[in-house]
Amino acid sequence: MEIDPRRSRELGMGRPISRRDFFDGVAMAAGAAALSGLAGCGLGANLGRIGTDDLEVPYAVRFPPTLTGLQGNTPAALSVPHALRDDRFWQYAGTPRATGETYDLVVVGGGISGVSAAFEWQRLNPGARILILDNHDEIGGHARRNEFTHRSRRGPLIGCGGSQSIEAPSVWTEEGKALLDQLGVEVHRFEEYYDQELYSGLDMSDSVMCDRESFPAEKLVRLTDDLTPEQLAEQLPIADQAKTDLITLYEDPPDYLEGMSRKQKQEQLASLTYSRYLLDVAKVHPDVERFCRTMSNDEWAYDTTTFGAIDAWGSARGWNYPGFKGLGLDNDKPSRYNSPTMIKEWGAEDPYIYHFPEGNQALVRMMVGRMIPGFASATDMDAITTASYDYGRLDLSTNKVRFRLASPVVSVANDGAPESATSATVGYFDGHTIRTVRAGAVIMACWNMMIPYLMPELPSEQRAALRQAVKMPMLYAMVQLRDWKAWHTAGVDRVRWTGAYWCVSKLDHPVSMPGYDFPRSPDEPANVHMIATPAKGGMAPAQGAVAGRHALIRTPFAHMEYTIRDQLTRLLGSAGFDPERDIEAITVNRWGHGYAPEYCRPWNAFYPDGPFPADTARRQFGRIAIANSDSVPAASADAAITAGHRAVSELMAL
Repeated sequence: MEIDPRRSRELGMGRPISRRDFFDGVAMAAGAAALSGLAGCGLGANLGRIGTDDLEVPYAVRFPPTLTGLQGNTPAALSVPHALRDDRFWQYAGTPRATGETYDLVVVGGGISGVSAAFEWQRLNPGARILILDNHDEIGGHARRNEFTHRSRRGPLIGCGGSQSIEAPSVWTEEGKALLDQLGVEVHRFEEYYDQELYSGLDMSDSVMCDRESFPAEKLVRLTDDLTPEQLAEQLPIADQAKTDLITLYEDPPDYLEGMSRKQKQEQLASLTYSRYLLDVAKVHPDVERFCRTMSNDEWAYDTTTFGAIDAWGSARGWNYPGFKGLGLDNDKPSRYNSPTMIKEWGAEDPYIYHFPEGNQALVRMMVGRMIPGFASATDMDAITTASYDYGRLDLSTNKVRFRLASPVVSVANDGAPESATSATVGYFDGHTIRTVRAGAVIMACWNMMIPYLMPELPSEQRAALRQAVKMPMLYAMVQLRDWKAWHTAGVDRVRWTGAYWCVSKLDHPVSMPGYDFPRSPDEPANVHMIATPAKGGMAPAQGAVAGRHALIRTPFAHMEYTIRDQLTRLLGSAGFDPERDIEAITVNRWGHGYAPEYCRPWNAFYPDGPFPADTARRQFGRIAIANSDSVPAASADAAITAGHRAVSELMAL
């Protein structure tokens, strides 16, 4: 089916536009001006077609981790969801065609939540037929592996392009801990695998770069163990009054809320962002607030003009979030106003070392390898990183469990009234045609904000609640360097930038596994991990996410590459770094729909008492249950696992 040629000319195209063009983005650029005001994502001229005609993993590649350039939420992965959102998919989609396939369970979304749901379903029903559908070209969703090769190194350099670590495993959810046990992941072994003294043993330290985006002059300051607040302030390119104020914040801040009770102080902190606390309560010089602004970006995906003062108080340690010591608040327990994960992890002493070289995609690969024969040559903790993989095994008709990549779901419906239905029908786009499959049950482990477009028959209250599940945009770049001698010369292994495009630059986690050796010498090639958080500050996380995503979707890879080269040169040029010589490969993992923001103060007035939109959003609907970390909401791997298990339990109870 083709569009009327007159409409083609209106769009400024010299040829008729096919139905497929609208899904791949060829027409999206022409219509961007009309569509860019819509909520959720912006559109831009860089959204041309990327990928093969069938939206499949290129045959010559066969191993997605080796892809460089722009990965993650690519235009190919987003084209169909965008078309659904913009109400232009069904106009050109054609008639769905049944595949004749029937499954006990269909899982929509192949990230940690969806795969763990399938894994739990198969554990409870070993003979079940399961289909996992995902719009990306790789398993794992945001848990993505990046891999580089270097001629002087035996084996690849492996990095993490998304979900990073098993953070604070001592307080993981019951379901998360059970999954680790089932997979044989003994977290204490990372105490041997993760070299906690590699960088410090080379006299390298954490640091902060006061950049030209924030201050009149650029200055790199090493945060060494013996550094004092006076020495820190003296090195910073800030006003003299700001230096005095910063020293006070670190050393001996007064009780800025004097006369208030403990409860009143916490309520006051819950009503402010950390930036407003510094400027309006502590009344520091604006340079101090600018110096502190990106302290929260790495962990929360937004800066301190959005990050709550109550959570800054709960996170204050070391050089982060000064200014609370004088308040006299008891640090033995959290405030009821702290964010859920902060309350959960309060007092946990787990070091940040529980990290596979590929991050949490290792967990996904272990599960998929056990469900699908022949996909992985090994599935245990010690061998998963160096195992070989056959993507051609993922979707064989002989499999009990099948994983279908590059297959965006476009419709999900109960077969009959939800209260009496015994099956459901799922439609997905295969690159040319809508295909449908039947399922005894369906788990929606996809972005929750997309579910109203896939299931328009949901109650209006539930659709409205689902649309509130807006994810934070993130960029995780992995940069392969010829060596890391310049980092060693500069004496830094991690850098926080105060205002540049990339807020964090750091050498990769020094973790070795059996058969995989992390580069221990600065003469060896290494990966550098860079993080950018496009969310706009000064507004609620959800609103900032939408505004930042509009800008991100218009940002071409060429600009991202330029900023990476520029910032690394500004950081390390004086230490001998040459971007043309030293940068050998770049992969930017674009997560426009990244991690689920938690309910937090001061933005969610209903928190912590409720009612919570997620409780309404995740209601089971007939044979269909809802998972994903959005349904918690929280941006942790164990939250995603728990959401998947909850959906399984709901459907098993039918």
